[in-house]
Amino acid sequence: MKKGNIFVISAPSGAGKSSLVNALCKQDEQVSLSISHTTRAMRNGEANGINYYFTDNTHFEQMIAKNELLEYAKVYSNYYGTSVVKIQECLNSGKDILLEIDWQGAEQVKKIFPDANLIFILPPSIKILSDRLHCRNTDSLEVINTRLSMALDEIKHATQFDYIIINDNFNHALIELQCIIQTQRSLTKNMLDQLTQRFFKEI
Repeated sequence: MKKGNIFVISAPSGAGKSSLVNALCKQDEQVSLSISHTTRAMRNGEANGINYYFTDNTHFEQMIAKNELLEYAKVYSNYYGTSVVKIQECLNSGKDILLEIDWQGAEQVKKIFPDANLIFILPPSIKILSDRLHCRNTDSLEVINTRLSMALDEIKHATQFDYIIINDNFNHALIELQCIIQTQRSLTKNMLDQLTQRFFKEI
């Protein structure tokens, strides 16, 4: 059985990453969204094991010590990380796995899985990003300013990624994301199993 592909999607807060990821996963059954572990508090409407695996600092730091995390980072005083075991299980089943993490986590994943595909989502401009964050009405002005400052730093790392998508039109951005996924699946090295099953075994 062929192994699945790893896709890592990063973006500054407010770029529309989560909306694109959710739309992709609804349309493509071969993509499985990785569920991260986090120490941040559960928000209204969230559920453990669906949005995140919610845990405390002690347990998370034990996972770090045991090398049970593929990647992890501390963001806004909270830990976020990805379980190595769950990623391997998904890849071995032949499914593609999608990680929605920051650029630091993407860098860690690439070191362990060089074939991982790194995709960075950009907003059309900083002005539009600022407008989006203000329209959420979920954060204070201080938090918004902090997020904008961090966004500028994150965007500097976009050139380290394999692909860049500018989310100025949601439908167009989703099509670009789908094309990247399909292109990776169609690479010759990822089609060898199908070639063998369909053609070569009959020769």
